[in-house]
Amino acid sequence: MILGIVLTSSCEENYSPKPTGYHRIVLAEKEYQKYSGDCPFSFDYPVQSIIDDRKQNCWINLHYPQFNSTIHMSYVGINENELGTHIEDSRNLAMKHLVKADDLKEKQFRNDEKRVYGLSFDFEGNTASNYQFFLTDSNRHFFRGAMYFNMPPNSDSLAPVIDYIKEDLEYLIESFRWAQSDES
Repeated sequence: MILGIVLTSSCEENYSPKPTGYHRIVLAEKEYQKYSGDCPFSFDYPVQSIIDDRKQNCWINLHYPQFNSTIHMSYVGINENELGTHIEDSRNLAMKHLVKADDLKEKQFRNDEKRVYGLSFDFEGNTASNYQFFLTDSNRHFFRGAMYFNMPPNSDSLAPVIDYIKEDLEYLIESFRWAQSDES
């Protein structure tokens, strides 16, 4: 009997649980295509994303199904008196994420040739939205976007994906232009 106990107890391995890991993230090479629907603007967006522009009034969702992420974008026609209100509303919506953010970087965009002006809000930390922006021509058009993941925020595991999508959004902003009839 003692021999049986010794043999069975000596065969046990010391088990130590492995730390939680994350799935391997494969980031595709950057490649873009032009969006030019029935809206008064166009821009370039990533070919690996899916654009959903079935919403009324030029509200567009840009989906990254491989990352479970969506960029919600909206457009509104304005007059010069409404510009300040829309800028303030965009800033207020962005600042709601500041409570959970570790840092906020704002970046201005200005392209006089295309008449595209705007501001981006780049949040670091476990926020529901890591990147938001707005674009305007300062008198007739206002376009806003916000990036969201359809999962609990975890900036450590999502950092490569967040940076990847931020690059795409900055490319979208740089390529953004108002419709030809509005540029004259």
